[in-house]
Amino acid sequence: MTIEGDALLARIYIGESDTYEGRPLYDAIVRHLRERGIRGVSVFKGIEGFGRSSRVHTTRILALSEDLPILLEVVDEEARLRPVLDELEPMIGGGLVTLERVHVLIYRPGR
Repeated sequence: MTIEGDALLARIYIGESDTYEGRPLYDAIVRHLRERGIRGVSVFKGIEGFGRSSRVHTTRILALSEDLPILLEVVDEEARLRPVLDELEPMIGGGLVTLERVHVLIYRPGR
């Protein structure tokens, strides 16, 4: 499968301590996306951030947080991605999901 040209980028912002059915939420989301045939997702762990609650989550020693920010970036064609995002909505308790249009230049496996 390949992606060429116009696609969507979804960004899912959650917390490291968020869970779904007893497993880390980010892991549950990645597995769900893979099962549904989505073409790509990456998970990034933040070093500091805050969301709607305005509570700062940080890696700094004096204010060490056990709930660091997690960002998932998902790219696929709009027709494939939007229905799967609807399926993810009940899994995400607190967080933020954004969408933007992107143009895919290269999508190929590594060597």
